[in-house]
Amino acid sequence: MLNSKEILRERMTLFWANHFVCKDNSIKHIQQYNNTLRTYALGNFGDFVKAISKEAAMLKYLNGKQNRKQKPNENFAKELMELFTIGEGQYSETDIKESARAFTGYNHDFDGNFKFRQFQHDNGIKSFFGKSGNFNGDDIIDILLEQRTCARYISEKVYCYFVNRTPNKKHIEAMTVVFFKDYNIENLMRFVFMSDWFYEDINIGTKIKSPIEILVGIANTVPVKFERHIDLIVIQKILGQMLLDPPNVAGWKGDKAWIGANTIMIRLKLPSILLNNALISIKSYGDFNDKFRKQYFKRTEGKLPFKTLPDWDTFLENYKSVQTIELANMIIQGNLNGGTKAYIETLGKSSKRDYCIQLMSLPEYQMC
Repeated sequence: MLNSKEILRERMTLFWANHFVCKDNSIKHIQQYNNTLRTYALGNFGDFVKAISKEAAMLKYLNGKQNRKQKPNENFAKELMELFTIGEGQYSETDIKESARAFTGYNHDFDGNFKFRQFQHDNGIKSFFGKSGNFNGDDIIDILLEQRTCARYISEKVYCYFVNRTPNKKHIEAMTVVFFKDYNIENLMRFVFMSDWFYEDINIGTKIKSPIEILVGIANTVPVKFERHIDLIVIQKILGQMLLDPPNVAGWKGDKAWIGANTIMIRLKLPSILLNNALISIKSYGDFNDKFRKQYFKRTEGKLPFKTLPDWDTFLENYKSVQTIELANMIIQGNLNGGTKAYIETLGKSSKRDYCIQLMSLPEYQMC
């Protein structure tokens, strides 16, 4: 996400990781799953679902390996409809049972390659959404894609993630029309990003950033290296979002669930911890007081939680044409309230570096 030349693909990979939710203790299998997310992130949604249904990590996570002709396991079949395609309340108990039979025999080898165990598959006639036949898993997915509800369900998820947490039925219906034609994810995203309503003020600064968005956003503004790579895992754990380790099959709730009594203080302090050894300048005329700085470092030496190397030279080079007073428009997304505007006026602006940290430490920086 920090170094990729395909920023949208990586952002979509993060989005799909919280849609096709999965976790696994096998590093090989979970990496393979994540690469599948990345490969199909902007491709055909139908092919995407079929590929996910055959992933080793998913077969283990939702008990696909235990789904056999003599004893069907309905776990994956239920989540396929409820979470992955058409949404809750759009199917019957019979649909779950019949589709589970279609996915019997799905398995994988030691390396994570998909294997279809024919002798474990139920070859009987299944009835699903008004159709009957000797369906396999791909057939079930094709039938689900025929439901306009599927295109609408995915469109609403995309809208709530990329546009606004409050659904707009008119805009979502327009997205549904585009998506239902061919289930091309790239076309859907192009339609969203080229729509005038995407850039309306009502949709700017309305979403609370996830911990990953906070980390990536800080490091995109001021490149920063971690001396200990494990610290990246520690920060994710503290903030409540560890990549490839979702809390349950429904994934992270997001939005206000990111903010708690403890995490909000950590989030506000994080820019100064990562970029300035936990100091936030509040001086009226810019740089920190040298005497205070020396005393502070003497008291806290060796106690700071993370060891980082911020690249301020690159930051200053990237923003050399930007006046310090204009940094707020570059770093903060959305409008500042009256109190924040008044507070910013009191801050010193002689140091672009200090002012950047001050802006990132504002509550408004938590929004996007």
